Amino acid sequence: MCGRYNLIATGQQIMDCFSLLSLPAHRPDYNIPPGQKILAIVELEDGSNRAVNLHWGLIPSWSKDRAISSHLINARAETLTEKPSFKNAYQHRRCLIPATGFFEWQATDAGKSPYHIHQPDHALFAMAGLWEHWEHDQETVYSCTIITTVANDKIAPIHQRMPVIIAPGDYHRWLAKKTTTVEMADFLAADAYRRMLVTPINARVNNPLHNDESCLK
Repeated sequence: MCGRYNLIATGQQIMDCFSLLSLPAHRPDYNIPPGQKILAIVELEDGSNRAVNLHWGLIPSWSKDRAISSHLINARAETLTEKPSFKNAYQHRRCLIPATGFFEWQATDAGKSPYHIHQPDHALFAMAGLWEHWEHDQETVYSCTIITTVANDKIAPIHQRMPVIIAPGDYHRWLAKKTTTVEMADFLAADAYRRMLVTPINARVNNPLHNDESCLK
């Protein structure tokens, strides 16, 4: 599961990393929980990238209400082609979710201990996501989910799942609407996982209302 992450890069860094001409209003975010709008990168019809704000928690287009959203913050990579909630979006509506780190909690006898998992120097990376367009009773919501996979040897002692990270060289292919046959194994950014640092941090991050630099200490 990936239930919390951060994005502390500057707007210019994000635009440079994802070849963007503009960006929605942005500020460093140290503690991003589900259920709110998050920054995502999608491909437009002309093949260019666009940064948009999407509700974190997918709402399938066929859903009768948005309550399902809280149960679909993540999508398992192994079953994307089987689950009705994700199958169509996996083929046609993929996105990138910029991040500078994500959080996981290790269960111990004393309780759950938080860890910050990140690149050296808090470098930007992109998590794989899916997005949906939902309309009901004159309400329209654009939403997304983060795809997860089995944790590698570095992260497995803390948690059994981790977000799928897409290598920069694969950004265009992942987003491209013309790429309809997608093999998830082709996109796993092995080098990014090898560089990841697993840093124990203080319990301040446990409260999603805490959103400042102290969450990473």
